[in-house]
Amino acid sequence: MISGIIGRKLGMTQIFAEDGTVTPVTVIKAGPCVVVQTKSAAGRDGYNAVQLGLVEDKPVRLKNVSKPLQGHFEKTGGGLPPTRVLKEIRQTDEVDATVGDQVKADIFADGDKIDVIGKSKGRGFAGTIKRHHFNRGPESHGSMNVRAPGSIGASAYPSRVIKGTRMAGHMGVERKTIKNLKVVAVNTEENLLLIKGAVPGPNGTVVVIKKKSE
Repeated sequence: MISGIIGRKLGMTQIFAEDGTVTPVTVIKAGPCVVVQTKSAAGRDGYNAVQLGLVEDKPVRLKNVSKPLQGHFEKTGGGLPPTRVLKEIRQTDEVDATVGDQVKADIFADGDKIDVIGKSKGRGFAGTIKRHHFNRGPESHGSMNVRAPGSIGASAYPSRVIKGTRMAGHMGVERKTIKNLKVVAVNTEENLLLIKGAVPGPNGTVVVIKKKSE
């Protein structure tokens, strides 16, 4: 059975229980997805995986698809129309699916433990305090080092800035995985997943939802 799906983050809301308990949830439109390619450990790939394409309301126009991607869908997709989003999901066992099969939110159930993979929100160019949680300097009269990063180099040796030094720069838009989240509710008619807690990225971002690996 396929253990994951592609979705889009729609936003956050709340669920009220009968006893008045409030649970914050993230709403994700999970799929529908289509199986584009399968890989097997017994084959030349050497591992079990399934490649999914996210079927969206507005299909991609063929003229906007690159020729390599068109060839990929013709070769592996069995004539399936191309999709904008393609993701490969590793499987622990042999893939029990064929090209063209649909994957929907019903592969999940209430209470399932999942991992969600997405890209964090972009924060633009950020300083060291915001980006790396540096301490600021004193704010007393005459201080010239309130939010400055401080020394970044060395003396005669090695006379250069070491690679990986924490400095100001572009922040966010990084791959993030949030583990052990819980599926609160599944709406199979609308392909919606209600997941307890927050999920990386802004509304509309593409995420991958995987069942928790034991």
